[in-house]
Amino acid sequence: MRLIFPILALAAAFAAPAARAQMYDPDYPVCMHVFGSLEGERMDCIFTSIAQCRATASGLPAMCLINPYFAGRSVRRRY
Repeated sequence: MRLIFPILALAAAFAAPAARAQMYDPDYPVCMHVFGSLEGERMDCIFTSIAQCRATASGLPAMCLINPYFAGRSVRRRY
């Protein structure tokens, strides 16, 4: 009887779906967070402006966000 609970707990742990890592593309400054069961939960970091993102998000259960991991372009200075 004591062995049943640990076995059930182990089976539940293996039955849980694997977590997916969320990726933010550091090359683009704007991300669109899409949510909902029909569209699927995801973060699309493929936009160069908020206006571009809002045009794509129009009519979708989504919102546009500033990419917190945007690396920006490195500026080379000449002296």
